[in-house]
Amino acid sequence: MIAKIEIGNFTVTSERIMKYEKINKELFIENRKAFVAKMESSALAVFNSNDIYPVSADSTMPFQQHRDIFHLSGVDQEESILVLSPNAKNEAQREVLFLKETNDHIAVWEGEKLDKAKAFETAGIKTVYWLDQFDRVFKQMMSECDSIYLNTNEHLRADTTVQTREDRFIAKVKIDYPSHQVRRSAPIMHRIRSIKNNIEIDLMQKACDVTKAGVERILGFIKPGVWEYEIEAELIHEFLINRSRGFAYTPIVASGSNACVLHYIENNQQCKDGDVILLDVGAEYANYASDLTRSVPVSGRFTQRQKDVYNAVLNVKKSAEKLLVPGTLMDEYHKEVGLMMQSELINLKLIDKTDVKNQDANWPAYKKYFMHGTSHFIGLDTHDVGIWNEPIEKGMVFTCEPGIYIPKESLGIRLEDDLVVQGAEGPKNLMGSIPIEVEEIEDMMND
Repeated sequence: MIAKIEIGNFTVTSERIMKYEKINKELFIENRKAFVAKMESSALAVFNSNDIYPVSADSTMPFQQHRDIFHLSGVDQEESILVLSPNAKNEAQREVLFLKETNDHIAVWEGEKLDKAKAFETAGIKTVYWLDQFDRVFKQMMSECDSIYLNTNEHLRADTTVQTREDRFIAKVKIDYPSHQVRRSAPIMHRIRSIKNNIEIDLMQKACDVTKAGVERILGFIKPGVWEYEIEAELIHEFLINRSRGFAYTPIVASGSNACVLHYIENNQQCKDGDVILLDVGAEYANYASDLTRSVPVSGRFTQRQKDVYNAVLNVKKSAEKLLVPGTLMDEYHKEVGLMMQSELINLKLIDKTDVKNQDANWPAYKKYFMHGTSHFIGLDTHDVGIWNEPIEKGMVFTCEPGIYIPKESLGIRLEDDLVVQGAEGPKNLMGSIPIEVEEIEDMMND
């Protein structure tokens, strides 16, 4: 969509194009079908965009779309609302988008927003109203329904301190429509978002490919004396020139003892000869996340001890990946990985059989050196939503990220890739072409 706007004697041309390539709208059409199939009858569901969050004065954070409305519509702009009412008497109102109406002023200062034709190209939704029509149209839609699905953040790690646009809408609906029964969208969204279709897998592969380009760039850049933030800068440069918006999450560039701090994000220390750098970094692409960890020697060569610890982590990772097959229960998976790590730590003489014999069952001996989980869902969110207490299924995507952290040796090793669950043959590694073996790392750093 290109708009020409006359301003005095000047003509401004504005075109709304995302950094990422256009996504096939069939993805969003199928996603809506999957959600609607799990709705109760005589109900509608509402999904709101995120706010643009203020910093101070007139400054704001860059806009990030709410992942649920994006999953169901592909709409990637603020002040958007999606309403699904599959049993509406008026067929045109079974899928409705409400969008902020653009004008010449907005086009000049912010750029063009979606119009009705562009919204259909993006989402495959024919009925689009402007946002100022919402209260009137929504009231009519609600008159035909007995219940409403509201979209709360029910991620296990969610911080719900800050009130969102969705939260404000939910509070208002409960006041305006007290007689309607409330249903939760989250259980449905967790289930349908956890299974990725081929279009989503391709988008995640693109995010991983961008990450690969970043890794290859920094392996030739790292040397004694560089600063952690310089490595971060090299990565963001490579991500941006590959049509990514940047990091999918706050990057960890942790050299030496910093690698033993699991969520170290300061990235402000100088890298020293003899250190290993733990790089937990991943690019996003089209709102989809990648999540990679590699551990590389500042000097370009691992010491024998560093190599032994590295290979112990790699052994666990390779064995753990084989368990990511349909039918696996994540609780049993993590217990099995713990036993693998226990064996490696004994071989490294970090724990012994006496430690195992006397361990607390709730905090096994291996947890002293490997204290976090091995895998999490990944997709539109780095820590994506999913069902944790049911067997994993084909099409789910998980990280696999064992690690060993030895503060007394100022050494932390973690290795992580993103894996698509397939069949009994094992998962597909979306990061399988990114160097991970000791020899590969050293060869690329010394080429």
